[in-house]
Amino acid sequence: MPARFPTAKAVCALVMTGCTWAPLAWSQAPASAAPAADSTASEPTFQNSGLDAALFYQLLIGELELSAREGSTAFLVVLDAANKTKNEQLYKRAVDMALQIRAGSQALIAVQSWRKALPTSRDAHRYLIELLVALNRSPETAEPLRSLIRLTQESERPGLISSLPRFFERTGDRSLIPEILTGALQPYVDAPATADASLIAIGRSWQAAGDSARALEYAQRAHARDASADGPVLLALELLPTTIDAEPIVQGYLKARPQASAVRMFYARALGMSQRYLEALTQVDRVTRDNPAQSAPWLTLGALHLELRQPKEATVAITTFIERIQSTPQVSNPPKTAAAGPAAEAGSEAVVESDDRGLTQAWLMLAQAAEQQGNFKAAEAWLAKVDTPARALEVQVRRASLLAKQGRLSEAVELIRRAPEASDEDGRAKLLAEVALLRDARQWAQASAVLKRANERFKDDPDLLYEQSMMEEKLDRIDEMERLLRRVIELRPDHEHAYNALGFSLADRGLRLPEAKALIVRALELAPGEPFITDSLGWVEYRMGNLAEAIKQLKRAYQSRPDPEIAAHLGEVLWVNGQREEARRILREGKSRDQANDVLRETVVRLKVNL
Repeated sequence: MPARFPTAKAVCALVMTGCTWAPLAWSQAPASAAPAADSTASEPTFQNSGLDAALFYQLLIGELELSAREGSTAFLVVLDAANKTKNEQLYKRAVDMALQIRAGSQALIAVQSWRKALPTSRDAHRYLIELLVALNRSPETAEPLRSLIRLTQESERPGLISSLPRFFERTGDRSLIPEILTGALQPYVDAPATADASLIAIGRSWQAAGDSARALEYAQRAHARDASADGPVLLALELLPTTIDAEPIVQGYLKARPQASAVRMFYARALGMSQRYLEALTQVDRVTRDNPAQSAPWLTLGALHLELRQPKEATVAITTFIERIQSTPQVSNPPKTAAAGPAAEAGSEAVVESDDRGLTQAWLMLAQAAEQQGNFKAAEAWLAKVDTPARALEVQVRRASLLAKQGRLSEAVELIRRAPEASDEDGRAKLLAEVALLRDARQWAQASAVLKRANERFKDDPDLLYEQSMMEEKLDRIDEMERLLRRVIELRPDHEHAYNALGFSLADRGLRLPEAKALIVRALELAPGEPFITDSLGWVEYRMGNLAEAIKQLKRAYQSRPDPEIAAHLGEVLWVNGQREEARRILREGKSRDQANDVLRETVVRLKVNL
């Protein structure tokens, strides 16, 4: 028997159940229906269907035509049945058939017929809106959007309105979305029950259109109505990477709802991604105090302390994390989660892995904390606990760092070179690790040579080119540094560190100061609030003679991240401005964090500051 025809058994099943072919559920008795008194538990109970023989065979023919790849005929047959019966399930099936054969115009005809036959059907409206968007006819969605909102019960309208931006996720021209939603939601923006949802929906449409400033305006309006509302703060958190002006919404929300740990952790993560580690630490510390039994925040807290070079505090936090994990019964197949915020390596996340509930990450971080304290034996003991193959390269890199800090640089480099490479990404990571060792040992020329080889192997890799530019700067080959940085910007116009590095290098040498400032300002536009870029802005203001503005920017940078180099810049400007005691205090703080910092030591010697 040809495969296009169902078996006799299948046809009988269709007749008995009143047509349950494909996704249709015509009149099958609900599963909860009670059996007849004389039936056995194994016998199903059925209801008589309103489906007559002619319609049954019409539907059967439609499905057979579809299985025979006669999709257009199948669609017409089922659509005719839907129009005759005004049955919603049949309209859905007709639309599905049209989409299955990629006939968007036919699907639209079916939905329009459906809406005309059943004008109060919310599903018909949803299908129509989605189809119009898929067919790049978004402006035509305005009327069905308004109609769908009117058909929705008042109690359900806020939820529907909040979901409206998702209708347009696949639209070809997102610049059209704000106008469409603003028009559809105009009657609901000022209504108490729907105002917040409407403002946030319009705000998200502006965000999707790439206009963060307009999106923020709507988030601010909604937040002003209710500081404890979730919608504005969630939008603000999404906007934080592009605009620092979204922060007051988050801070206002946390003031209204101080126990909102999830929002606080998301906020900390955003701060950490901008390298504002001290501010992030404040948020995570609050979470650990409010919810000490939670494990993940402790790991994040430890990661932040490591970034701030506070190894003792990091050790306490990470040890607490391990205690929480080991005292909690392990569930089978635990999901992978991530602790918000930076991990031991800058710019990454502290990942709580599914196989060991984060213990591997904790051991690696404890090894780093021990290394920061010069306790190499303890660091090696923590590394010895890691037996996860996926982290083998990371362990080798950490061991190489231990060797280098003990004056065994050649052994450290050789250890990294011998590490196996499972992929090109491993090879790239090994090269960067070797460069880091040479850079920390001030072997600039060797590091530059390694990077040149790396850039021959990995052509036009922005990160490798950036690293090479930094080595050229150390070797005082400024022209080559600038050439490399401009190539990075060409490859990745959003590479904020390339703009910042070029701007700062020019400013530090007193060269082309207006251009240097413009480069740094562009970097800050790409990474608002990032402390090192803010530090660069303060430094170029100082070079341009704007002491008050320089102090303002440098203090802002230092408050976010009290790094020794930022301390050196702030201390120098304060010293030159006559604020000697404040300058000494800042320089002492910087020295306490890293006595070996070259910039700090040079500043203290040049200014002849007695600390």
